[in-house]
Amino acid sequence: MTAQTLLRRATGLSVSKAVAERAVSQRMEQTGFADSEAYLQALTPAEMTQLIELVVVPESWLFRDPQAFYATVELVQERWARGRATRILSIPCAGGEEPYSMAMALRDGAVPKQAFSIDAYDLSPGCIERAQAGIYGRNAFRAQDVAFRERYFTHVADDSYRIIDALREQVTFRQGNLLQFDTATYSRHYDVIFCRNLLIYFDKPTTRAAIHNLSALLADDGMLLAGYAEVPSFCQNGFAPLQFRQAFALKKDSTPPAAVIQVAALPPVRALRSVPPTRRPAPARAAAPAAPPAAARPRPVPVQTAPAPADLLAEARVLADRGLLREAGEKCHAHLARVPEAAEAYFMLGIINELAGKMDLADDYWRRCIYLQPDHYEALCHLSLLAERNGNHTAAATLKARAARIYQRRQASN
Repeated sequence: MTAQTLLRRATGLSVSKAVAERAVSQRMEQTGFADSEAYLQALTPAEMTQLIELVVVPESWLFRDPQAFYATVELVQERWARGRATRILSIPCAGGEEPYSMAMALRDGAVPKQAFSIDAYDLSPGCIERAQAGIYGRNAFRAQDVAFRERYFTHVADDSYRIIDALREQVTFRQGNLLQFDTATYSRHYDVIFCRNLLIYFDKPTTRAAIHNLSALLADDGMLLAGYAEVPSFCQNGFAPLQFRQAFALKKDSTPPAAVIQVAALPPVRALRSVPPTRRPAPARAAAPAAPPAAARPRPVPVQTAPAPADLLAEARVLADRGLLREAGEKCHAHLARVPEAAEAYFMLGIINELAGKMDLADDYWRRCIYLQPDHYEALCHLSLLAERNGNHTAAATLKARAARIYQRRQASN
């Protein structure tokens, strides 16, 4: 069995062959093995843990996507006013940045400590160890406003700060894997679950399994916080968006997709070779400049050293996940220069501009996406949510019905 397969079975992560082989090479050098097959045959649970440490992605920072924390504070305050405590889960928690941010946000919201509890899990024992220590360097303080550092951290050395003990004691850290979580014992146990930027590393079957476990853990009236690129996957698997701006919050959807199909089927749309003109002019200051129509741009001559189009979109996803929106937008436009009809690039530009607060541009890009690919489920979901936010309930219902028909066709073909 290859290292790639072993790691995937142990973690669920879609680890590339190159990453898996590089991790094995590093561990072979540290353990004295000269042959990779011999190393893999001798792999113990403890050594597998060390191997996993080399492929997990613990990238995070304090108050990342802060609207998710503010939405949670509002929910906890409302429940405590009714005499109900809130159980919160952060999985994966990386180095503790997310659960500690939640604890700080609740403290800022004057929420008493008895009103909530926070459990935090991560696959990596190393991450759990760092989280329990609660010491962070400069990269953890990337938020625009870092005044919280003065309130809740003490300076320990150079650019390192340690979170105060009162907050460290409010978070319980454990090593664990979402795919192997004891969902029977913790059935509907949590009122709020943070699971952000994990599913992007899974294939579709693993994504479905992860969402199934999260749904089992979440109370029926609970709230789940996802990463921006993961909302469509949740909507395909039993969740529906909540109306918290840029929080990417969801709830369990009690309405099956078939129940919303009440709109007559639209006539088929033929994909043209150029992007249609938009109905609204783009704002003068945009997060990323709108791409000109495909017909107005000559196709560049391919260069051997240039990244392949698929690589450009993959790079854009990674950059956007890190909060580098301008750079991610540039990658999408570079992709469009090579493949002018790439619906996925327009979808990503919509996501990027939504994150930047440019909702008109986001709407425009998603409409370009479904013009080129009328069955783009994720774009239809985002357009439906945006229409709902804008109070256009008729348009939202139509878009949701189109998405539901696509969902049913996919289910029937599986």
